[in-house]
Amino acid sequence: MEHAGAEPYSHTPAAWWPPVAIPGNPSQSLGSPHQHTNDSAPDAAPAAQPAEETAPDLEPTEGSALLDELRAQIARFVILPSPEALDAVTLWVAATHLQPAWQHAPRLAVVGPAKRCGKSRLLDVLTETVHEPMLTINTTPAAVFRSISEEPPTLLVDEADTIFGTPKQAEKNEEMRGLLNAGHQRNRYVTRVVGNDHTPHRFATFAMAALAGIGDLPDTIMDRAVVIRMRRRAEGERVKPFRSRRDIPALHDLRDRIAAWARPLLEEAAELEPEMPVEDRAADTWEPLVIIADLAAGPWPRLARTACARMVATEVEAEEERPGGARILADVRRVFAAQREVDSLSTDELLYHLRRDAEAPWAEWGRNGLDARELARMLSAYDIKPGNVRLIDGTQRKGYTRNKFLDAWRRYCPTVHPVDAEPTLQATG
Repeated sequence: MEHAGAEPYSHTPAAWWPPVAIPGNPSQSLGSPHQHTNDSAPDAAPAAQPAEETAPDLEPTEGSALLDELRAQIARFVILPSPEALDAVTLWVAATHLQPAWQHAPRLAVVGPAKRCGKSRLLDVLTETVHEPMLTINTTPAAVFRSISEEPPTLLVDEADTIFGTPKQAEKNEEMRGLLNAGHQRNRYVTRVVGNDHTPHRFATFAMAALAGIGDLPDTIMDRAVVIRMRRRAEGERVKPFRSRRDIPALHDLRDRIAAWARPLLEEAAELEPEMPVEDRAADTWEPLVIIADLAAGPWPRLARTACARMVATEVEAEEERPGGARILADVRRVFAAQREVDSLSTDELLYHLRRDAEAPWAEWGRNGLDARELARMLSAYDIKPGNVRLIDGTQRKGYTRNKFLDAWRRYCPTVHPVDAEPTLQATG
C-alpha cells in the first residue's frame, strides 16, 4: 500500500539493505524487510536474492494475508515514522485479539513532539480494529479496573499529556500510572473495599493499552511500551481522510476476520516461547507481537523481529540522550573517551568537561550549572560514589575513576564504545 506522494512500504526482502545489530548481541544482525525504491543510486539495481531463500518467507497464509490487509488499512489513514513502526502497530492490533494467551500486555506509546502528528487519527483506526476498545479519556482509575475481566478490553487513552504532562498532573494521576504499570503483567491485582459492608475485593488490571500524547510518557510506562514516535506529515505526503460512516464498516469487517482467525489459536499462542532478538522487559513487551507474527507465518516472523530489534535499539539510544536516567552516564563516558590517557578525573575536571559540551544540558542544569553535589546525587543511583583519586600529575583530589563506571555503562549504556574496555592504568580511591 502506497501513500500518495510518499515512499511506498513493501514487504519485499532486500538483500542489499544494511544489517541492523541486535542489542546485547552485536555478533547477530537482521537485514531489512523493506525495500525503498529511492534508497539506492538512480542507476543501481538491488542485488537479486536466490529464489530458494525468499520463497518460504513469502509463502502466503491466511494469517499473513490478514496482517497485510490490516497494515494496508492503517497506512491509508496514517503515515507512521518508519516501515518497522507500521509493522509493529499492525502486530499490536492483532495481538489484542489474543490477550488471554499473553503473560504480558504490551503498551503502545504513540507520542509526538507537537500537535497534528497523527496521534489521534491513529487512535481512531485502533478503536475500530482492536478487541473490545475502551476509551479512557477522563475515565477514573476505579472505572477502568472495574471494567477489566478475564476477557480484558483494550484500553485507549488519548491526550495522555493532560494526565502525565507536568509533575503536578502526574502526581494527581499517580493511581492511573500505577494501574497502567501493574496491568503490564498478568496476575497483578488492586484491592478495594466494595459495598456497604466494605468487603475487600480484588480487581484485575491486566489489559493491553495504547496511550497517545504530546511528549514522552512516564519512564515506567515507556519502559513497558512499544514506542511509536509520530511526526507531522511532510509536504507531498498524503493520507486518506477518515470518515466514520464510510470507513468503519470495512475496518469492523477486517477486525472480525482477524478475531475469527486468531481465536482458535489461543491455546497454541499461550504455549509458544519464541526466540527473541532482545532481552528482559523489552522481550516481555514484544513477545506477543512476535508470537502473532509466528502464527501468521509468511514474511511476518522476520518483519516482527526486525521491527523489534531496530525499535528497541532506537529507544535505548534515546534514553541515553535524556537529561535524567542514563544521560549522565553516557556523557561521563564521552568525557573519559576524550581523555583516554587518564584513568581518573577530579570532580572539578569532570564537571568542567560536562558543562562545556554544547550538546548537553549540564551548563544550564540548576541555577549555576551542574555542581559536585548534584553530580554525586545522580551517580549514587548507580552505586557510583566519589573518592580520593590519584591524578596524572601525581596529586590526590576528590574525583572519580573510570573503573567505577564500567558496570553501570554496560548495564545502562549498552552502545558499543571503546571506553568500555578495562583500563590499562591502575587507580586509587
